[in-house]
Amino acid sequence: MGDAFIRHIELLGYEKRFFPSQHYVYMFLVKWNDLSEKVVYRRFTEIYEFHKALKEMFPIESGDINIENRIIPHLPAPKWFDGQRSTENRQGTLAEYCYTLVNLPHKISRCLHVVNFFKVRHDDMNPVTDSQIKKPEVFLLPKDSKKSPTDITGPIVLQTYRAIADYEKSSTSEMALKAGDMVDVVEKSESGWWFCQLKNKRGWVPAAYLEPMDGPDESEEQEPNYAGEAYVVQKSYTAVEEDELTLKEGDTIEVIHKLLDGWWVIRKDETTGYYPSMYLQKAGEVNTSVKSELRNRGAPPRRSTIRNVKSIHKQGRKQISQETYRRNSKKFIQNKRNMRGNFQNKANVIIEKNEPEDNKPKAQPAVPPRPSKDLILNRCTESTRRKIL
Repeated sequence: MGDAFIRHIELLGYEKRFFPSQHYVYMFLVKWNDLSEKVVYRRFTEIYEFHKALKEMFPIESGDINIENRIIPHLPAPKWFDGQRSTENRQGTLAEYCYTLVNLPHKISRCLHVVNFFKVRHDDMNPVTDSQIKKPEVFLLPKDSKKSPTDITGPIVLQTYRAIADYEKSSTSEMALKAGDMVDVVEKSESGWWFCQLKNKRGWVPAAYLEPMDGPDESEEQEPNYAGEAYVVQKSYTAVEEDELTLKEGDTIEVIHKLLDGWWVIRKDETTGYYPSMYLQKAGEVNTSVKSELRNRGAPPRRSTIRNVKSIHKQGRKQISQETYRRNSKKFIQNKRNMRGNFQNKANVIIEKNEPEDNKPKAQPAVPPRPSKDLILNRCTESTRRKIL
């Protein structure tokens, strides 16, 4: 068997320890290539020092030379005082860091620095304790928070796609392709750019140039949603093709069909057309640094611009013309207006029918008979009787 390497790291939670003084350690389940599984404990300060050393070992991949080449994940520096709240809040970031770390190119993920850091130590098997001090308190990561890419029980299997045409990269963060190249997709983005690896190369590739090996990719929405979903334009774009829309930053639009190549069909008032999804943000959603970085890049090529290609995309995906989008969208808007008008008319009719009833004089309560003088004198007080008499 070759050199040992890690196939998966899962964050289990953290421990609050009281010896030699109160501190916190994270618990990791490390799965090795020989199928063994070990639990190790690391303080965050140790993890951060490991991270800094890793960046020094791989300055290109850490982005020190060119930020566009960075593939080593970010990790926030430890605070002056790490309490239980910061330890708990950091778990999501740490879980994502470990997932990304293991999936880096082998020269990084399988280097001795990574392997040695996660090897079982003597303290992992026999943690230092003191019978006079409280036992460590264990805080396991909730099950719900494990519904993420880190919730994996075995080796990660990446999807393999085939390039349907040659693609020349336009920036250092992209990867050039030749027709027929087989690539493994690491990350699929709604922007239409997918992060792929080919042998020892990694980079962003337009989804329009890729097709699955076994059949048409059906991960995009099958049917348009003419009701529309509200989005806000985050970056202006000037139409190049006739079926595209020109919009300005800040415009509010409705997305009616999300397509895999990153060009979505949108509606502005009663006009429909294609627009780069990477320049859109869902209404009410908070902006993130990752999305901001993507928007600084150019829009990916559209599938329709790839000429003379025999692709299985055309076999599986139902082609919808822009005229169909426009006609059905207008029909939906008109039906919506008619329904609103009918509802308003019904409301008016109900009000008119109720008006005569409302105008009818309501029945007044009967006036009680006035008591006789003798009854009043018999029931009143002595002072009242004197006043009357």
